[in-house]
Amino acid sequence: MAHSQVPQGPTPLPGVANIVAIGSGKGGVGKTTLAVNTAVALAKLGFRVGLIDADIYGPNVPLMLGTSQQPRVLPNNQIEPNLAHGVKVISVGFISPGDKPMVMRGPMLHQIIRQFLQQVEWGELDFLIVDLPPGTGDVVISLVQTVPLTGAVVVSTPSDVSLQDARKALEMFHQVKVEVLGIVENMSHFTCPHCHQEIDIFSKGGAERTAKQFALPFLGSIELDPDIRQGGDTGLPIALAGPDSAKAAQFYAVARQIAERAQAQSAKTENIFEIS
Repeated sequence: MAHSQVPQGPTPLPGVANIVAIGSGKGGVGKTTLAVNTAVALAKLGFRVGLIDADIYGPNVPLMLGTSQQPRVLPNNQIEPNLAHGVKVISVGFISPGDKPMVMRGPMLHQIIRQFLQQVEWGELDFLIVDLPPGTGDVVISLVQTVPLTGAVVVSTPSDVSLQDARKALEMFHQVKVEVLGIVENMSHFTCPHCHQEIDIFSKGGAERTAKQFALPFLGSIELDPDIRQGGDTGLPIALAGPDSAKAAQFYAVARQIAERAQAQSAKTENIFEIS
């Protein structure tokens, strides 16, 4: 059989130590908010960080990071990622900006994901964060076929509807043999700015219970807070305030956990290869 017909398995990206996907079973739970603030927090903690916006149909990363210029194509046909708040970033929103929708079929999607991974000049990175689209479809399959993932983080609100879809995401990662590093509860609760009482909008603690049920680490919870939303809408993520800011601290706590678990998972995988 000719070599060209041999299907190529996932190939590590030279210089990239950990690739972490952030996903959920459904939209609207704040995956991009978590991905962007985690990336900024890791960069502020001194790590070298890249971020792939793999939500091809609804790319929100450019807005949330406040960067929209078209990336430069380098002489070797590689793409230079944009730099925003210390994070190297690529998004289809840089190539097709504004309100123009991307209308495409599965094979084209696969091509774009491969390009974002292999044709972008990522250089040396400690973490490459991948913000996944909602659901359990094409993009995840393209991703795991192209590169070995260190692990995945599942985001959910505490509501039963969201958790039902989060469980589908957990099952999907299990099926494609990607280690789940843990679960994050977003929009956990709301603190009234006037009476400072905690208001339980979505049934706080649901994601933590799900993590326990699946024997997975619970990586922390993020409050429902207008300042987080405003940071995303203005391209100035709240994590820029630094680890000592009361509102940003929750993202730093989650980012540290993700970093720790990803590095432990990478070390474990390396040991397996050395033993075999």
